[in-house]
Amino acid sequence: MRMDHTQAPVLDALAAYQDAKQLGFSPPGHKHARGAAPEVRAVLGDAVFLGDVLASGGLDDRRTRSGVLQRAEDLMADAVHAEHTFFSTCGSSLSVKAAMLSVAWHGEKLLIGRDAHKSVVAGLILSGIEPVWIDPQWDAGRHLAHPPSAEAFERAFQEHPDARGALVTSPTPYGSAADLAAIAEVCHRRGRPLVVDEAWGAHLPFHPDLPSWAMDAGADVCVTSIHKMGSGLEQGSVFHLQGDLVDHDTLASRADLLGTTSPSVLLYAGIDGWRRQMVSDGRDLLAGALDLASRVRQEIEDIDGMHVNDRADFCGPGAGAEFDPLPVVVDITGLGTSGYRAADWLRENHHIDLHLVDHRRISAQLTHADDAETAGRLLTALRDLARTAHTLGPGPEMVIPSPAELRQPQVCLPRDAYFSATEDVPVEEAVGRVAAEMMTPYPPGIPAVLPGERLTEPVLDYLRTGIEAGMNVPDPADPLLRTVRVCADGEGS
Repeated sequence: MRMDHTQAPVLDALAAYQDAKQLGFSPPGHKHARGAAPEVRAVLGDAVFLGDVLASGGLDDRRTRSGVLQRAEDLMADAVHAEHTFFSTCGSSLSVKAAMLSVAWHGEKLLIGRDAHKSVVAGLILSGIEPVWIDPQWDAGRHLAHPPSAEAFERAFQEHPDARGALVTSPTPYGSAADLAAIAEVCHRRGRPLVVDEAWGAHLPFHPDLPSWAMDAGADVCVTSIHKMGSGLEQGSVFHLQGDLVDHDTLASRADLLGTTSPSVLLYAGIDGWRRQMVSDGRDLLAGALDLASRVRQEIEDIDGMHVNDRADFCGPGAGAEFDPLPVVVDITGLGTSGYRAADWLRENHHIDLHLVDHRRISAQLTHADDAETAGRLLTALRDLARTAHTLGPGPEMVIPSPAELRQPQVCLPRDAYFSATEDVPVEEAVGRVAAEMMTPYPPGIPAVLPGERLTEPVLDYLRTGIEAGMNVPDPADPLLRTVRVCADGEGS
C-alpha cells in the first residue's frame, strides 16, 4: 500500500495538542513555558517549551492508542527502503548499542572495524562482547583510515567462525565509504547479520550520486544520526531493520532497555519533519548541495597552500569504495600550520566553526542547508587564513605513529578492564600497563586507546604530543594525560 508522505504524524499531533489548549497536570514542570525563567524564555523562545510535551499522556493518550510514533516510524521505514524503523532521542550512541546487543552478548564475538566510534566501545563495555578487531585500510602518507575491506571481514570470519556478526562504520566522518554490498555478502553467506554505523549517512537514500545506502546494500541493521547530515535536532537518531537475521522484538527490547522513559517530542518532531522534507524535496535539495560543494571544492583548491581531498585521494585499492563530497576535507600542510591552530583562528577571527580538525586537515561539512551566502563566508575566511597562516606557526610537533604502531594488543575484554580495580599512574610509567579507560581524539570520536589494550610508547607519545598541539581528548580521567588510568597490578592481564 502506498504511504502518504505528506503526513507528519508527530508534527500534526503536536499542532492538534496546541490547538486544543490541553492543560497538563503532569511533567514537564515548566507547563508550556509558564514556569520557565524569563531569561531562559528570552534566549530559547516559547516555541521550544510549547513543543516539549509528554509523548504518552500528552502527544498521544496514556496508552498511545493513536499510534502517533508508530505511524511516523512506518513512514520513515518506507522512505528509506527499510522494513522497520525505530526513533531514538538518545543519539546514535544509543542506537548502535541497541543493535550490538541484539546481535551478540557477553563472551560472544563480534567482528568490528577498529575505526569504530567510542559509542561502539561503550557497547562492548556494557555487554561484555568480545571484539574481533578488523583493521581499517590505512593511508600511511595522509595518516588517514578508510573503512575495512570485505576481504578483511572474510579472513576474520575464517579465523573466527563463531563470530555472531559484523559491524562496520560507513561513511567515515571524512566521507570515505565501504563496499557495503560485498561486506553484507560475506556476512550473509554465513547467515550472520551486518550492522552498519551510518551515523554520517542520513542523506544517502535521497540522491543517486551519493554513496550506497546501507539498506539498499543489504545491511541488516543501519544506524543513522538525523542531526548530522539531516535537519533533525541534536540527539535525533533512527535505526532501521530488514530481514530475519536480527529479531525485531529483541532489537526493540534492547532499545527500550537503554533508552529514556522520557523521550523528547521535539526530537521526534524534528525527525518526522525531516523525513517529509526529504521525500518531498530531498533530491532537489541534495542536488543543490552537491553542486554547491563542487564549486566550493574548486575554489578552495585554487587557494595557495590548500588541497581539497577528493575521490582520487580517498577511493581505490586499499582505500574507500565510494565517496561523499559533502564533507569538504582540506589538507593545509602547505600553509605551514596545524589544523588545530587554523580552526581556532577561524573561530576567533571569522566566527566560523569547523567540524573535523587534526594535525594537518580542517573539514567544513556542507549540507542542503548551505547556500551561496554561507559558502561565501567560508571561502572568505579560508582565503584570509591562507594570507595569515604564516603568523600562526606550525605549533608543537606531534609524534605521528605508523599504522602498525597505532594498534595495541587487546589483552582482555574492554568490559573486564573498565570494571577492574584501577590506579592512576604518571604517563611516563604507563607503557606496558593495561588501559582501563578510553582515550579518544574528538572529533571524530574514534578511540586511540581502548580499555583492555596494553599501552605502547608510540600511542602515548601520539596522544601526549597531540594534546600539546591542540588535540581534544575529553574522556580520560585526566584529559591532559599527565596521568593514565590503568588496571591495578594483577588486574586485566
